[in-house]
Parts: sequence; C-alpha cells; structure tokens
Amino acid sequence: MSLAERAGHAAALLAVDPFGLGGVCLRSPAQPAREYWLRILRESLPEQTPWRRLPSNIPPDRLLGDLDIEATLKAARPVAERGVLAAADGGLVVIAMAERLSAQTASLINGVMDAGQVLVPRSGVMIEHPARIGIVALDESEAGEDPPPPSLIDRLAIMLDLRHIDPRSQVRSVHDRESIAAARRLLPLARAAPDMMETLCSACAALGVTSPRIAWLALRVAKVSAALDERTDVSEYDAGLAAQLVIAPRATRLASNPAPRDEPAPEAPADQSGTDESATDGGARTSHSEAVDARVLEAARAAIPLGLLVGLESAHVNRSRSSIAGRAGALRAAGRRGRPAGSRPATGRGRLHLVETLRAAAPWQRLRGGGAGEPVRIASQDLREYRFKVRSPTLTIFAVDASGSSALNRLAEAKGAVEMMLAECYIRRDTVAVVAFRNSTAELVLPPTRSLVRAKRCLAGLPGGGGTPLAAALASVAALARQARRRGETPTIVMLTDGRANVARSGAAGRAAAHADALVAARALPLCDSLFIDSSPKPNPLAREIADAMRARYVALPHPGAAHLSGMVRAAARAGAGP
Repeated sequence: MSLAERAGHAAALLAVDPFGLGGVCLRSPAQPAREYWLRILRESLPEQTPWRRLPSNIPPDRLLGDLDIEATLKAARPVAERGVLAAADGGLVVIAMAERLSAQTASLINGVMDAGQVLVPRSGVMIEHPARIGIVALDESEAGEDPPPPSLIDRLAIMLDLRHIDPRSQVRSVHDRESIAAARRLLPLARAAPDMMETLCSACAALGVTSPRIAWLALRVAKVSAALDERTDVSEYDAGLAAQLVIAPRATRLASNPAPRDEPAPEAPADQSGTDESATDGGARTSHSEAVDARVLEAARAAIPLGLLVGLESAHVNRSRSSIAGRAGALRAAGRRGRPAGSRPATGRGRLHLVETLRAAAPWQRLRGGGAGEPVRIASQDLREYRFKVRSPTLTIFAVDASGSSALNRLAEAKGAVEMMLAECYIRRDTVAVVAFRNSTAELVLPPTRSLVRAKRCLAGLPGGGGTPLAAALASVAALARQARRRGETPTIVMLTDGRANVARSGAAGRAAAHADALVAARALPLCDSLFIDSSPKPNPLAREIADAMRARYVALPHPGAAHLSGMVRAAARAGAGP
C-alpha cells in the first residue's frame, strides 16, 4: 500500500472513531498535501461534527473554560463558559505547531482525553463539560528540533509522515459519509480473535515499541478497519493495516522475526491416538499463529520509510529529544516584569490583575448582597496580582582536555565547535566559556562571552601537552556553574576528555589518586544539563564512571570532527532532567 493510500485510509479510520483512536500525529510542513488531507478528513466526518483549531500557546482558561465574568455578574450566580476542548465534544481538535506545545498544556489535554470530560475547579465552583475529542497534532518540526510532547503522541493511534509524499499522487478516501456512518453503527459489534492482541504485541516487541497503549490502539484501529469493510470479524489484513499506521512509525529497532509463541505441550505416547490428534491440531494452530505474526510484522516493516530503516540500522542513530546547548534557559519566577504566568493572591507588591480579581469575586455577589445592575462587591481576599516568569540566559561551559600527544587534534575540533555554538548562542544572547586543563592546572581561557572575535583570539594560542588534571578542571567548572546560577543564568556543561586523569588535586602524579579526586569533584558539581564526550580511541570505562558521577549524558566519540561535535552538543538529550 502506497503512502497516499495509507493516508486516505487513515482519514477514514479517524472519521469513524475520533475519541476511540485518540487522533493522529501528522508530520508535515505547511504544504498543499497536508491541507488536502485535512480537507478530506473534514469532509469524511458527519455533518455538524465540531472542528476546532488550537494554537500551541493557548492559555489554560481558553483551553478548559472558566467563569464567564459578564454573565456571572449579570445573573449574580456562577455561569461557566466552555473552553475549546469542551466546544469540540464529539469532534476533532487540530493543534497547529504541536512541537511548540508546552508540557503544561499537553498534560491538560491528556487529562481531558483520558477522562472524556473537562473538570475545572474555580472559586469553589466545579465546572464540568463533556469532551470526547480526537486530536490532530500538526508536527512541523525539522531535523534537530523537539517533536511534540511524547505523552500526547502516546495517546494518538495513527502517525503519518507526509513530508516525502509524491506531489503527483493524490490522497483520496474511498469511503463517503454514508459508509463512515454505517461503520460507526457497526463498530460496537466488531470482534477480534483471542490471539489478535498477542499478534500485535509480538509486532510491538519485535520493533522495540515499549508503550503498553500502542498495542491497544492498534487493535482499535483493526476493529475500525473491519467495520469500514462492513465486517464484524477482524482479519489479518486489518491487523496489518493497524501495524502500518500505529506500530511501524514508532519503531526503534528492526527484527527479522516476531517474538516466538509459547512452545506446545510435549507429545503424548503413540498409543493414545486421540491425544496425538489433539496435539497435532494444537501444533498446527501454533504454526498458523506464528505465520500470521510474521505477515503482520512484515506489513509493519514495509511501512517504515527507507530513511528510517537506514537510521535504525545505524549504530549512531540519534534518539535524543531536547537540546543541551544553544537552547533557552530555564524559566524562573520574576517580580514585576517578564512573561505573564497566571495570577496569585495579592501581596501588595505586584501589579493588580483586574480580570482575575473580578473572576474571584463574581461567584460571591449574591451572598454579599449584590445583584444584577449593582456595583461589584470586592473583598480583600478576591484581589489577585500578576505572576511573571522570565527565561534565564544559558551559559555553556566547554571543558577541553589539552593534555597528551593528540591534544592538537582535539583542540582544533573544540575550537570549531565553540565557534559554531557561538553563532547560535548569539541569536539567543547566550554566553559561552571555555576551560582548558593540562599539566597540573585548569585555566579559564575564555571567560563568559558572546563575542566570536574574542573566542577565536583566546582559542588560537591554546597550547597542548602535559598531564590531565581532571579534578581541577571539574572544580573550575563547578565554580563557573555556581557563579552562573547566582547571576540568574542556566549553566550547561560540556566535557571533552578521554577521562584518563593522572594529576590529583594536590598536584601529585598518580592515576589512582587522580581518578578518585576526579570522582569526588564530579559528584560535587551542581545539578545541571551535562554532556561528557569521551575522545578516547576506544570507549573508556573510567570516563564512563566519571560521567555517571557527574550525572551527565555519556557519548563515546573516538574521532569527532568540529561539525560532528557541534551537532552532538546541540542534539544530546539531558541526563535525568525534567522538561
């Protein structure tokens, strides 16, 4: 089945059961093929089906709903307004630029999808609205950018990638509204064989899909496929289609065979003919089930794009999600300036939030003797003020090992990487610092700066050779990171070394003492995003041990180039840190 045919089937499947399937993640830039697919989907839905578009930066009160201040003040009683999710009950919500969706907004959408309703407590009033919705997440992310939140994607059954669709191929659905309405009526009667779930779980295990939701969503897609074909029994074709649309796009590895079924019971003695026949039948059923597993898995493998096949088979596949350098810093609370981030009870030191103050006072007007047409009665506990948050700048600290005979090669790579990173940091107004360590000391050769000219000047004369005072370097990096925290910056650490420490903190030579001191200094580092790049010819266990002590992501990079190193720094995921 071609990509255009799968896309047409996906639109029909989602039109039959938006809430049961959760939705679709549509990876595609703004192009005619995407808009044409969305039009097909909308035309496949029954008339009057809600269709709402959702910006990725929508505030929570517009998403979930809140008190209608004007109606509440007029009626002198709480009147709730419906948010976008409640207004889309029974239909679909299209999220534009889903890759920019914040973790908070994604968690609110996830809660509504799981419960099928909106529950919002507000000023002693519980706002309840049904919200059985499906999601169309438009993923416009490019290579190296963050995808939509995984928690949301995990709840969407279908994943489509229209980036490489042939412009000459037309996405069309062979199902009209009448056949989709008939499929909706038939869907509750659809049944799958008892071993169908085992087949789909086997395909998930073979392709490295670990989420327990995916097999259930694939089974739901198979049932909808059977209902569209006016059948109540789920067939092998339906399972194969489900594997292509649900399991294959989430594959993390390749496997030639599905997971083996349980072995049949041992054969009975030859003189028990009845038992022999039963055992033979059981073996035949097992063989048939394994053949079905193999065909479903082959259908899933056939749907994996060629580029993904190459990437999955490569030992250097990048499965990281968020950047470690050149990204925006952490959000922190601010006083009277920054980005608005909700409200809080008034303290007398902030700016009055008039709308939230009225919203807090509105439900109590009748109890306070107010009524329609009368002034709003506001008590001191109703006063609200703005909360602000600002995003702190990022300081990327490069710690470069300048020791040993191969130091010149590594320093050249580090210089190129720092220059590349500075060009990106300049756009964000972030800063970069470089610590070089050799002989018995660690030197701050590039203080925190945004100047590319200054970086080139400082790095040009950096010498190499001598011992490896790794503990001193870690102590210097820790001091820089703490200074950055005190200035309100978000520090990020990138270590480039082979991890073979041979100079202790005291300056004495000795590998055992030097490694022990390095472990102590690594554990003393403040908790922040860290990347440890092992530049040894072969991965060094000692370097991995130090990286673990730093709570850093470890990358074995025997022969990095400047561009390769810069890409690893940008794309490496944070180790053990939250979103």
